[in-house]
Amino acid sequence: MKRFTKNVLLSVAALGLVGGLSACGSSSNSSSADSGSSGDKEEIEFFFQKQEMLDTMKEIVADFEAENPDITVKLTNVPDGATVLKTRMASGDVPDVVHVYPHQQDFQTWAESGTFADLTDTDLLDNVKDGVAETYAIDGKDYAVPLSNNAYGIFYNATAFEELGIEAPTTFAEFEEDVQAIKDAGETPFAEALSSDAAGFMIGFDQLAFATTTGGYDEANAFLLDSPKDSIEVSDPVIEEVLSKLDIVRDNYQANAAGAGYNDSIASFASGDGLMLINGTWALPAIQALEPDFEIRMFAFPGDEAGQELTAGAADLALAVSETSEHKEASEKFVKFVSSAEEMQKYYDVDGGPVLVDGVDTEGKFPETEGVTELVGTDNQIVWLAKDWSSETDFGLLTVDYILNGDADQFVSSLNTFVDTMK
Repeated sequence: MKRFTKNVLLSVAALGLVGGLSACGSSSNSSSADSGSSGDKEEIEFFFQKQEMLDTMKEIVADFEAENPDITVKLTNVPDGATVLKTRMASGDVPDVVHVYPHQQDFQTWAESGTFADLTDTDLLDNVKDGVAETYAIDGKDYAVPLSNNAYGIFYNATAFEELGIEAPTTFAEFEEDVQAIKDAGETPFAEALSSDAAGFMIGFDQLAFATTTGGYDEANAFLLDSPKDSIEVSDPVIEEVLSKLDIVRDNYQANAAGAGYNDSIASFASGDGLMLINGTWALPAIQALEPDFEIRMFAFPGDEAGQELTAGAADLALAVSETSEHKEASEKFVKFVSSAEEMQKYYDVDGGPVLVDGVDTEGKFPETEGVTELVGTDNQIVWLAKDWSSETDFGLLTVDYILNGDADQFVSSLNTFVDTMK
């Protein structure tokens, strides 16, 4: 195995995440909300992609409208927001303010094409921690205001773990031992969403399998993208180890996992049908909303040795303004308002993801996700591998297909097809 080095984001103080996952919490059960009738007021549209934070964002919008009675915010939140947004962008129907994921190629392409306003010389980044905006700058210009981060790992039922006499693993071998102990006790290890529509939520698991196997971000993407076309083989030691790590999930999930979506996996975990849930910090509000009767905790993807565990993440809430908006001043006023410490405190108190705004009180809060959030900004966090990809959808699908059918040849064939388009 290669020397363990990682290409990481800067520290949270200087820090700015797949998709798919990097879709970070989009759900099939979302809605469209209009905060009020425009009448003689100026109306701006805010396209927001996170369903689990919709109620909180409605409160923030209401706060803004109360302080700015001459402006109405049309809050749009729809099923499969990422796909809907791509369609609207392609047709030139750009919302005034857009919730974006600035590590993704889509955002970078839109920014480079002039879709979003250059915010570099505005005051919209004044509340953002030093060094964060630079993480997502394009040719030295800032096109988004990053406000919160996400982190990927494994939720676990800490109450059940204690009853079974097991602890959160610090190595992958311990992870395998925990899974076996759970099975020996007659319990189901994982509650997962393995339908094609939810494949994006497994992308982080596969990315971290590659990163921990090869040695980090640079090494993983070098293996995937710098090799000759159609050269990755089943017999490659990296592939063998990656597949052995994916095998920990195979046949160890709840009965309905193959057809389960995001909300289904959350419900299965919250009800105790599976003692672990592979997902990101964004899932915590959805889990807590179901009021599980156990203690929730998280651990990062274990490495071969203690101290080599990894999480992946990037900006989870970032706001961009349409360059062609007819209401640019009002749109920028809204972005400035959302980025205030007061409003981001409301957001953080529900979301719990690492916050990128100065003045937000995070001390002692969200012990549930501390096992991964404490790694954000350290050498144990990488940005999503997809930051250097032109797409990531098929990566999630080939991962889920392997978990369901165990066909290594199909996995490698699909992987070559996926990465060859970027070589």
